Amino acid sequence: MKAGVELIEKLATAFGPTAFEGDVARAVKEEIAGLPVDVEEDRMGNLICHLKGQEGAPRVLLSAHTDEVGFIITEIEEDGYLRFKTLGGIDESVLCGRFVTLGNEERRVDGVIAARGIHVESAEERKKAVKKEDLYIDIGTKTREESEALISRGDFGTFDTPFVRFGTGERLVSCKALDDRAGCALLVEILRAAAEKRPPLDLYFAFTVREEIGRSGARVAAQKIKPRFALVLESTAIADLPDVPRHSRVASVGKGGVISLLDRATIYDRELVDFALETAEKHGIPVQIKQYVSGGNDAGNIQRTGGGVRCFALSLPTRYLHAPAGVASLDDYAAMRDLVFAMLTEWRKDLI
Repeated sequence: MKAGVELIEKLATAFGPTAFEGDVARAVKEEIAGLPVDVEEDRMGNLICHLKGQEGAPRVLLSAHTDEVGFIITEIEEDGYLRFKTLGGIDESVLCGRFVTLGNEERRVDGVIAARGIHVESAEERKKAVKKEDLYIDIGTKTREESEALISRGDFGTFDTPFVRFGTGERLVSCKALDDRAGCALLVEILRAAAEKRPPLDLYFAFTVREEIGRSGARVAAQKIKPRFALVLESTAIADLPDVPRHSRVASVGKGGVISLLDRATIYDRELVDFALETAEKHGIPVQIKQYVSGGNDAGNIQRTGGGVRCFALSLPTRYLHAPAGVASLDDYAAMRDLVFAMLTEWRKDLI
């Protein structure tokens, strides 16, 4: 059973592009085995864990998505190169030359994203990022037949990036898929703690699918669970870089989890936001408010299910989101874990 940085590494390095999240679900199941929870995997692929509370206890859903941005193979060329489409919002400028892993339920294949050499580009072309439609994936084959023995149209892919600890005291981590495997790791750790301490709530933990393409399984999970409240654990792009104006920065690494007031999909419940801020102040837990309205997450799907769900989102500030390697702080991760668990154990009775 892993925890902290080892758990983040296990989940972040798992193969789980949108619509192919099974490996991540299996890794989560390994980490929660033996806990006193009811575990179900629905037809969408959401993994839902129920920690039963007392009769009449408020029903609270905690959610994090298992999928990562990635690729789907659409064509195999005569000379063995692969055409692909991206899954989720990936900046074209970060693609060329990146290592990738491709595959399906039975096999994995290594590859490199390829483009025409710079020496055959015009001066005007060199000023622009190569469009993804002009990129290929090289898996080291010479013919279509060789490639078809290794890969099929409709197979999936992810960036192939190692997990690295670095910075002062090695308190920063870098890897692919921190969005949202760090959130999944938080759910696992909070579920373990809740199974031991038993907060006064009826708790559901949903490891959801397909968030990155907006066809989120969170809507299906919430329709079934019918929670009164939802706490969504996410990662957020932040742009805390020297050449980004202060008013355009979302948040900063090292200052705690990021509380959203609103984004492009959701207006968050003010009482839950105030409760989180009060709890953070009471326990001396660092937390920050999202400074720039951008993005969206599973809350947008959850909030508008059934008769409506009161939603709160707490995000891990992550540099270079949806790139081959993101960067986040273990201290921010710990602050998020502590804040959410404190909220669950000290749930305000006037929140109804």
